[in-house]
Amino acid sequence: MASSQPKSTLYRGSPDHGGFGGSPFSTKLEFRFRHAKLPYNVAAGSPKTGPKGKVPYVDLSVFQTSDASAGPSLMGDSTFIIQHLLASHRLPDLNEDLSDEQRLNDLALRALLEEKLYFYLMRERWLDNYYTQRDTALYAIPYPIRIFVGLLVHRTVTSTLHGQGVGRLTGEEVRGLETEIWQTLESVLEQRMRKATPQKVFWALGGKQPTEADATLFGFIVSVLATETAPESKKMVKKFPCVSEYAKRIHRQYFPDYEMWT
Repeated sequence: MASSQPKSTLYRGSPDHGGFGGSPFSTKLEFRFRHAKLPYNVAAGSPKTGPKGKVPYVDLSVFQTSDASAGPSLMGDSTFIIQHLLASHRLPDLNEDLSDEQRLNDLALRALLEEKLYFYLMRERWLDNYYTQRDTALYAIPYPIRIFVGLLVHRTVTSTLHGQGVGRLTGEEVRGLETEIWQTLESVLEQRMRKATPQKVFWALGGKQPTEADATLFGFIVSVLATETAPESKKMVKKFPCVSEYAKRIHRQYFPDYEMWT
């Protein structure tokens, strides 16, 4: 049934083909919207038009009023988008009832994914699997120009990773660090799954409801499993059945209209 509520537009860098986009941050936002039953549209967009020069970003003009304090209609960065929608009471505060220790665990998991795993995946995509990533991320740019833009992006990513530190590691070292993350997640999620009702969703911190960490974790798992731009990571994640099952159960409940990854 179509909703009569106004719909924001999520620009995720890829068109709506009945499936997930490649960005973990866009899927993170989609999970938050769907969990809150907040209607939205999906569009491709591009980093060039994003307010922070990256995707995802959202057009919130449908929620704007004549009040100048409502903020800009286009907003970038998934964390700030969620904070804005929390402040305007359009999304529920998933972490409202967490203890201080639970909040720390939630923040630590998000930081692990967004400040560590993100750069391991960036290296694999833009350095180790460059041509597939280029043609996926820059699909909307005509081919001759795509070559030039791709080289610029590659140069920027190489510099970023060198400064951040991941670019100074060997491929074997990066895979070892990434394996440690997924192995630890597998161990924790195995414990959560054992206590969950069969086929029902379960959450990373073990509560009855998701936290912000679940939105982020689901986004990162999907960004690996639903794309071909990080093939080594995809093989790795598939070796951890509880990680895959965690994502599949969320998919079945919140994204039944999207094609399941293989």
